[in-house]
Formats: sequence, structure tokens, C-alpha cells
Amino acid sequence: MAARSRTRTLQVVDTEFSADAVEWCPVPGWHSLLACGTYQLQRPADKAGEESEPPLRVGRLYLYRFSTEEGCAAPLMELQRADAPAILDMKWCHVPVSERPLLGIANARGALELQQLTGSEKSGCALEAVSSLDLGPDRLALSLDWSTGRGESSASSVKVVCSDSKGCVSLLSLCGSAASLHLLSQWKGHEFEAWIAAFDYWNSDVLYSGGDDCRLKGWDVRTGSSCPIFTSRRHSMGVCSIQSNPHREHVLATGSYDEHVLLWDSRHMKQPLADTHVRGGVWRLKWHPSHEPLLLAACMHNDFHILDCRAALDGSSEESEIISSYILHNSLAYGADWSRLSLAGPAPAEEEGEGLADPTPAEGEGEGLAGPAPVEGEGYLQIHYESPTASFDTALEDVQGRYCPEPLTSAPCSQSSSPPTESSLLATCSFYDHVLHVWRWDCSPARPARADEEIHSQVRFTDRGYRKCSWE
Repeated sequence: MAARSRTRTLQVVDTEFSADAVEWCPVPGWHSLLACGTYQLQRPADKAGEESEPPLRVGRLYLYRFSTEEGCAAPLMELQRADAPAILDMKWCHVPVSERPLLGIANARGALELQQLTGSEKSGCALEAVSSLDLGPDRLALSLDWSTGRGESSASSVKVVCSDSKGCVSLLSLCGSAASLHLLSQWKGHEFEAWIAAFDYWNSDVLYSGGDDCRLKGWDVRTGSSCPIFTSRRHSMGVCSIQSNPHREHVLATGSYDEHVLLWDSRHMKQPLADTHVRGGVWRLKWHPSHEPLLLAACMHNDFHILDCRAALDGSSEESEIISSYILHNSLAYGADWSRLSLAGPAPAEEEGEGLADPTPAEGEGEGLAGPAPVEGEGYLQIHYESPTASFDTALEDVQGRYCPEPLTSAPCSQSSSPPTESSLLATCSFYDHVLHVWRWDCSPARPARADEEIHSQVRFTDRGYRKCSWE
């Protein structure tokens, strides 16, 4: 039996500054917390007869709590906002440090900053800065990763890797219960910006880095940093995303401005296992926290996509399949993450003759900017979104109120058998329209179509490139 998937927007939030990083907390007991980071260039006003001052890179850190209570029209509640240097990347440590979640932030001042969560989920919580380490002068800290990706490391052995705009890779460790940072080593890894650095989650002595020099490199810190253990030129443009699979050893995903997602066996880096063209620069890649073959990709000019990598990993295909897309952002797709929360309430059920379908959205669903307001169209409901910088129309529902951003087609689910509907909660953010979306993705077996019914889907594109779905 084929499977079907569907996306549904739960809430849209204006972040005011350009949003580029979003991260759900992976620490058990704190899964409802979501952090969002922003980056904004502020240009000083020109003064007559004086040289122009360089623009300031400013940012803001947001902390939210997501409620899983049924019937909640706006489940995302802001807990904290704090002005800060511009944030280029951030990630939670996967294990608690001093029994508290710890958030790492790579900022525009060239520093790695650590913020620890205080308080409790029930009585209220906030992030508090506990330590910071400068990576060097005249640089931006561009990315970071923790060695704890499998959630098994003890706090005493936690390490962090950072990359920066000078092409350097820095390896740091945590010292003591105060979560202070210690620089273990730093080396020149790339000729230009080192956009990304990441751990092999199965061996924290092995690191990967990608740069604007179109190189993907591997490093083994036990043998020193003078020479990489491999250098790949398989990507034709800057390498900007890397993530080790936390469920399957030796599996690595990389993405580039060349619009390709590559899957690798880290033991054989001469040729990738699979090459998928996603038609947008791949800024971030995130493996699903519990389903091994599912990969979330933030594809800059081409929205967000969920890839099923099962066939590629099993060797039966040289390409991963895009099984779902989220197309409702109006700007560069940058930040993306899966939540570990279990969604309350039933998943959208299969209805008579319609396959997987969502019920009519609750009042207030998707609000957070200036809408949305439904407008009846040609066989679908047209939703008009207003952002502070632009507006666009996109069809979210059919005439009966069922949410349908995807054309109704059969798609393989991540499970080999026919399981009950699997539901995942995700957060994504886009840059110039400074918008954060929280949405759900449901994947469910679809019953075979009856001989006396035919369901057609039509994909339409407006002159501004936004996809519309209608039923015939």
C-alpha cells in the first residue's frame, strides 16, 4: 500500500529581524522549547563631510514554548527575547550540562557563546549567558556543532567545533560545571569562508568542514590538523551544510550552493552514495531525530524539503526522493529543525474518497503576521499573507477546508511496512521577510483508490512562482 504525506501550518511569527537559525531543544524534559536566532545589518545614518561608518551586525535571540494542548489556536508562546550580536548559527547540546540544557551560539563578533537554561518548564524559564570565547580578530563565527549528536556522551567529554569567515576550524571543550570553554586547537581549513563544521557523531575525533572554496574536508584530530584525511571536490560550489546521521554509522549528508544534497559513506569518500538536485542552495540539513532515512533540507531559493533516503542508503537508488515540501515562506529558506515532541490529538484522517486530509483549520491557525484571510478562488481557497516586506497569495486549502500545499500523489513513507500515521512537528524560518513558521507533517498509508473514483491534482504557479493546488 502506498503512503501519503501532508503538511499543515500551525503558526506564523514575525521575528522583526532576519531569521536564519531555529532549533528545538533535544534534551529530555525540555522538548517543548524552541530557540530562534536573527541577523540584521544596521547602516548608520550618513553625516555630511564624514566617512561612512561600517554597518553594524545586530541580532536577537528568541525563546519559545510550544503547547501540545488540543484546541490551542496559537500554540507557540514567546518566553524571552534578548538583543545580541548577529547570530549566524546556534545549536543545543544534546545532553544536559550541570543538569540544564545548554545552547551554543556562533555570532558576528567572532565568538562562540554559551547560554544555559534557568528555571523550569512549568514555572517559567529563560536563557542566561554563562561563557564566551573569541575565535580570533576580524572574523564572523559561522557555524557550530556538538559532539553529542547521538545523545550518549557524558557532560565531562563534551566538545564543540566552530567554523569562521577566515576559513578556520576551531575545536573546543567544556571545562567544569560552570560550562567554561577551552580552545583545544585551531587551524586554517579553507581558503575562503568555512561555512560549516560538524562532528562525526560516531567518532568525536573525526570532524568535517565545508568552505566557499568548494571543498569538503575530513579531519582526524588524533593525527593533527596539518593535513585532512580526505578532500572532496565533488560539490561544484561552496559547501554550506554537513550532518552526520545519528542513527546509522558512516552515513554523512552534505549540501552546497550548487543545489545538490549528497549522501556519503564516510569510509569511501571518493564517490557519493546518492546525489539529489533540490533546485536551491542547501543551507541546512537535519536528520530526523527518530526515523533514520528522513532528511530535512533548507534550500534557500527553493523552500524546505523532506527527503526519504532509504533507497539511496540501501543501494537501490542513486537519488533520494523528495516526499514532501513546505513552500509557504516568501524569502530565503535558512533555518530548519525537527522537534522531538509528540503531537497531541489525532493526525489528519483519511476521508471518503480523499486520501489523507486535514480537518478545517482551527480559528486563528497560521496567524502571527497580518492574516491569513481566506478568499474564495477557482476550486480552492486562496490565502493572502502579509509580511512586513512583501505580500503573496498561496492556496492552502481546497473548497472543503482541507489543507493541500502538496499535489495529491502517492509517496513512499519512511517505514517499510504500513504503520499508523506518523506525525512530526517542525520549525522553519526565512531571511528577508523575517518569518518563523511552525508546522506539522503527517505521513500515512493510503488505501487503494476505488475503481469508480478518480482524484486529480493540479499544480499551478503564479507569475511570482508560488505553487497553488486545486482539486478537479
